[in-house]
Amino acid sequence: MKILLVDDEMALTQPLSQVLGREGYQVEVAADGQTGLTLGLAQDYDLLILDWMLPHYSGLEICQQLRCQGKQTPVLFLTAKDTLDDRVLGLDAGADDYLVKPFELRELLARVRALLRRSPNWDSGLLTEPAGVDGLSLDADNQVAYRQGRMINLSDKEVQLLSLFLRYPQQLITHEQIYQCLWPEQSSPGSNVIAALVRLLRRKVEAEGEPALIHTVYGKGYRFGQQPPS
Repeated sequence: MKILLVDDEMALTQPLSQVLGREGYQVEVAADGQTGLTLGLAQDYDLLILDWMLPHYSGLEICQQLRCQGKQTPVLFLTAKDTLDDRVLGLDAGADDYLVKPFELRELLARVRALLRRSPNWDSGLLTEPAGVDGLSLDADNQVAYRQGRMINLSDKEVQLLSLFLRYPQQLITHEQIYQCLWPEQSSPGSNVIAALVRLLRRKVEAEGEPALIHTVYGKGYRFGQQPPS
């Protein structure tokens, strides 16, 4: 998932982009409104995080321009402006959420996760059949996968998880992204639930003698696809 962070405070953008990166997001940073607007119009992001007060164009003007051009990318404002009138102005400009500085990091990450569930890129991607990867393909409608000529029966959650892996081969899929995909409207289950589900899927798609496809990235999540020899 790609995030554009537009803020001119380096003391904020550097640590925040690192935290978001550790969560598995791809983060690009713009330090002024002109660059932020140019990137926001030219590229497809899953989320924009905008400061209000910026050189050249304000975050408010960026949001208005994006909406005028038909961009529906979710927008989160980070700003020191904390009056009711300011919040109403930001939301009326097309922002989806508003967080006042200083903020708690846990709250920011929770709001990011909630907004990414609305991302048109994320939603549309889940509706299309993913391509096969390294000799493994998925027939989601019939809840089966195929590898090396053998048919693999899957449960509902295994289909959803494998579909997510196939859609983003060789990319880090974090625990939070798995929660968002498999349990979007429910409270997140315990971390051992994901580990158990991955273990069951591994047993099915990685028969004896076949190269491993699901690789644990300890403390973060998983990466799918054959790994080159070390």
